[in-house]
Amino acid sequence: MELPGQPALSDFRLAKLLRQLQRADERVKDVQARFSYFIDLSSKLSAEHRQRLEALLLHGDAVGELPKRAKTVYVVPRPGTISPWSSKATDIALACDLAAVTRIERGICFGLSMSGKATADDVHGLTHLLHDRMTEVVLDDAREARALFETHEPAPVGTVSILDGGRDALVAANTDLGLALSDDEIDYLVGCYNELERDPTDAELMMFAQANSEHCRHKIFNADWIIDGETRGQRLFGMIKSTTEKTPDGVISAYSDNAAVIEGWDGARLMPAPEDREYRFCDEPVHILMKVETHNHPTAISPFPGAATGSGGEIRDEGATGLGAKPKAGLTGFTVSHLRIPGYSQPWETDFPHPDRMATPLEIMIEGPIGGASFNNEFGRPNLLGYFRTFESSVPGLPDNEIRGYHKPIMIAGGVGNVREEHANKIDVPVGAKVVILGGPAMLIGLGGGAASSLASGTSSEDLDFASVQRGNAEMERRAQEVIDRCWAMGADNPVLLIHDVGAGGLSNAVPEAVDHSSHGATIELREVDNAEPGMSPMGIWCNEAQERYVLIVGDGRIDEFTALCERERCPVSVIGTLTDDGNLTVNDREFDNRIVDMPMQMLFGNPPKMTRDVTHEPAVEKRLDLSDISLEDAAMRVLRFPAVADKSFLIHIGDRTVGGLSARDQLVGPWQVPVSDVAITSSGFSGVTGEAMAMGERTPLAVLNAPASGRMAVAESITNIAAASIENLSKVRL
Repeated sequence: MELPGQPALSDFRLAKLLRQLQRADERVKDVQARFSYFIDLSSKLSAEHRQRLEALLLHGDAVGELPKRAKTVYVVPRPGTISPWSSKATDIALACDLAAVTRIERGICFGLSMSGKATADDVHGLTHLLHDRMTEVVLDDAREARALFETHEPAPVGTVSILDGGRDALVAANTDLGLALSDDEIDYLVGCYNELERDPTDAELMMFAQANSEHCRHKIFNADWIIDGETRGQRLFGMIKSTTEKTPDGVISAYSDNAAVIEGWDGARLMPAPEDREYRFCDEPVHILMKVETHNHPTAISPFPGAATGSGGEIRDEGATGLGAKPKAGLTGFTVSHLRIPGYSQPWETDFPHPDRMATPLEIMIEGPIGGASFNNEFGRPNLLGYFRTFESSVPGLPDNEIRGYHKPIMIAGGVGNVREEHANKIDVPVGAKVVILGGPAMLIGLGGGAASSLASGTSSEDLDFASVQRGNAEMERRAQEVIDRCWAMGADNPVLLIHDVGAGGLSNAVPEAVDHSSHGATIELREVDNAEPGMSPMGIWCNEAQERYVLIVGDGRIDEFTALCERERCPVSVIGTLTDDGNLTVNDREFDNRIVDMPMQMLFGNPPKMTRDVTHEPAVEKRLDLSDISLEDAAMRVLRFPAVADKSFLIHIGDRTVGGLSARDQLVGPWQVPVSDVAITSSGFSGVTGEAMAMGERTPLAVLNAPASGRMAVAESITNIAAASIENLSKVRL
């Protein structure tokens, strides 16, 4: 059954889309779009139930009209998947006593008016502008939407024939699957599987690649360094950690969890009492958690979802700190190459080629900030801090006038939150506890993101690059966070024994991390994982990076209580396995009666080869800055137009800055709301005068001339910025 719906795009969005279409094909004269609702029914609807369904879907709006002679195409979710919108809409329909509704799915019907004799091929040549090929497909006719409701048979697990094909077989799989394994890691795996006397499954290889990727294990920062022939004793991460070792006061947890925790103030927190669920103020220490991470590769490939899931992943890290915590306020930042705005060229912009597979800097700065803001807005977290810089320059002394810039951007996401004192650190968990997945279903999106982001840009295929970008669902993450909030509000009776967020590598990284925490093993049943794509392969189910999920360890006797909490918040939950004492990770697949993973935890985490970096210094060539042909007025105007200095209101007004009610200082200052604040401040609670201050510093361009100076300047800037808050003394500041 199909119901035509209301207009799908605003006039502004339609005008923007029309310009994009006309740049691709000047024969396009107009474009219109309306929703189309496809309903799978188990029986015929009565007149009353049909009227109720139409009221739900159309809610009184007029049906969108398409030009009669327009070429039409339908953009719908990929067959074999269940979209987040479908899950929510179907739940609502069933709650409204529409029992005949098996599922509702939504698509968009686009009508393109073109001059001349446009063919179907001409229209299909434009559809890349109409849909996200990772999650959607294009149909020529609404009747083809029947495929949305067809069932798909599960695919079997794959294997790589190392025993017969030797090392070459794994080298080929490394390229085909985009594993980003080093030569040492390939040799290590070949040796391990020869000892086990069996071939690896594709799920095991993808799991190893994600769990040991640069993204997840920071191999460069943990590498041994040889500089100018001299072995250095301290690793990069060791240098960073040494700051906490020298000044540990006030630090509760650092470098051991999803976020760092420092001492906060005593405050009155508003939370529901476990015994009657009534909200009350609770006077206790309000400790501060803080986290910053980057999401560069996904944002380079697909800016809106890349930045959105960057913010979403950082929010999950905050929530998964200790035994459960509460995110409070966020930050986002972007560094890109020069914008090259059409019709507004600037003297510092040179004609330098840009990789086709990556979004342009202008596209990143139009779409990326909105992606990050939309996730924060929809989740319900204020974004109070950020930065924006463009940089691109030739480097003196390098061959062929080498250009340094940010075609692969920096997209930084971070924030602060709060955690209860008794939940600030993770604890050991017992054998027999249950492994639980909280949040959305598995979907074939974001496959191989951890490894893909660890590759040098351009060394993987374009399809693998695009497949590694996740898609966000902030509403589902909010449901999961509500469950976490109910758990930590129980205090000492918290049913959560361990929590990790699901990010790079999907379950194949998060589950082993959770299992490894207490040096245990686990037995997992793959088919217990909530799955929106029944035809997905076992490797896809285990390794996809579908967002808004957490891995929790819950005590065996608390499962019913925990699942009741999830039902109350309408958050999906699956009990997928049990902790064991054998030190082995086993993932069974009852669909095919086999094991897709059967690996000692020591093989996964214990002995992979360490990286060694052997480098030499290149002599720096100093080039004096020549300002002889630039007037003072011209220099001033250039500085004021430069994005790092120019007005950044467009990055601020897209975000909600007051949601949660604890924002004390956002980006805008004074009665005229000028965007000049140096620091973000939040309140510890709804009473009192204490809180948290957050500031940033960044000076990456200086590293081209003097890398140590760039670090010192960034630290200095962050300190001078946070000094705008009443911090009492520097001993309170933590980097």
